[in-house]
Amino acid sequence: MTELAASVPLHLLSIQSWVAYGHVGNAAAMFPLQRLGFEVWAVNTVQFSNHTGYGAWTGMVFPAELVGELLDGIEARGALPDCHGVLSGYMGSEGTVDAVVKALGRVRAVNPQALYCCDPVMGDVGRGVFVRPELPELIAAHAIPAADIVTPNQFELELLTGLKVDTLEHALKAAHTLREKLNPSGPRIVVVTSLVRSDAPQGVIETLAVTGNGAWLCRTPLLPLAPPRNGTGDAIAALFYGQYLKTGSVPQALSLAMSSLYAVLKVTHQLGTREIQLVAAQDELLRPSEVFEAEQLG
Repeated sequence: MTELAASVPLHLLSIQSWVAYGHVGNAAAMFPLQRLGFEVWAVNTVQFSNHTGYGAWTGMVFPAELVGELLDGIEARGALPDCHGVLSGYMGSEGTVDAVVKALGRVRAVNPQALYCCDPVMGDVGRGVFVRPELPELIAAHAIPAADIVTPNQFELELLTGLKVDTLEHALKAAHTLREKLNPSGPRIVVVTSLVRSDAPQGVIETLAVTGNGAWLCRTPLLPLAPPRNGTGDAIAALFYGQYLKTGSVPQALSLAMSSLYAVLKVTHQLGTREIQLVAAQDELLRPSEVFEAEQLG
């Protein structure tokens, strides 16, 4: 009998919200990362019955101190040096922002090469700012300067830079402006999701990735999902982060992440469900059947 070759997977710490029903926060990020082959240490900042887009939910917000306490337990197992990266999403309070940054500091103290991907969840086009009013400033002041990769949507990019984003030229300018604020010793990657601009082709949605070595744009057809499905930003951040850690290539990670998310949303549309269909489309997370290439910009 031939023995299967095995290798220890990379371990990632993901600090986000959690819902029992549906897919947002860690419930949207953890499974895609696991399908990509990562061990995920999920630290949940809230536990709700469902996402707040339904208008009603049950559950509770956890105290920010819980993040540090859980890191204490992981450290007591001797596992912290095995953490290869940190992903953060929704931060519901000032204390949580501080707790995430401190957790990152503890990881980097034992593994300086650990990459931090910050999804600065603050708001969206149409909804405006949906977090506490003090959070955008706190995230900009504390989380962004520590991040190696940030994945704002178009609205959040405008909020973080104070720049209007309505054309490709303006999107590139704002992304480069934000990039200068990131961890100076990291790769400084800005991924702008849900980009809708006046000079784009009709019927598409785009994601823009900007690095010090170039910029890439990936577009997929815009599916008629009304209302827009919650959790797509959490999923694309996890997919890009995971694919970048696997490939080391920004355009390849962008292409694969966008292709996988499109497949998930296509299945979601076909089934007519309110929640994104990560489980039903799980094979597409690993090997998307329809690949949309990332176009390098001049």
